[in-house]
Amino acid sequence: MKLVIASDLHGSAAACRILLDRAAAEGPDRLVLLGDLLYHGPRNALPDGYDPAAVAALLNEAPWPITAVRGNCDAEVDQMVLGFPCRDTAALIADGSRELFCTHGHVFSPDDHPVLGPRAAFLSGHTHRKTLEQRDGVLYVNPGSPSIPKDGTASFAVYDNGRFTLRDLESGAVIAEATL
Repeated sequence: MKLVIASDLHGSAAACRILLDRAAAEGPDRLVLLGDLLYHGPRNALPDGYDPAAVAALLNEAPWPITAVRGNCDAEVDQMVLGFPCRDTAALIADGSRELFCTHGHVFSPDDHPVLGPRAAFLSGHTHRKTLEQRDGVLYVNPGSPSIPKDGTASFAVYDNGRFTLRDLESGAVIAEATL
């Protein structure tokens, strides 16, 4: 199973276009979106290319199935313009013996995650900071943000049959890798 994972687009059509181009190059089976898709929220400046309606249209036209969870800046009304469901707080993706727990990070965080089995990954966004680290037998993955990175580099993640790769959005270069 191959996934392209992103969080915190915050309505940036510019970042969404690049992300979808990167996804096309990766050839995923599915996109996983970890929340804060359309709006920038009151604490963030407007991202480059801010156009929530265009982001909705781009995501709706994506050729891959989408698994999405709502973030703290996502509203219930967003579902009216999105052609795929956004789960309220979390989604679980199974890949053979591996479990990928997907959430935004404002309800469940790495510090208080639900009990996950062996060979599990906890995927969340929210902080806009990329993370790829093992703790207590669980791999924590934060793809960062393609539009408002708080650590200086716009990014996304790729999961490919047990291997996670964090990638620079602009260049596609590998930032970090880890195996589940």
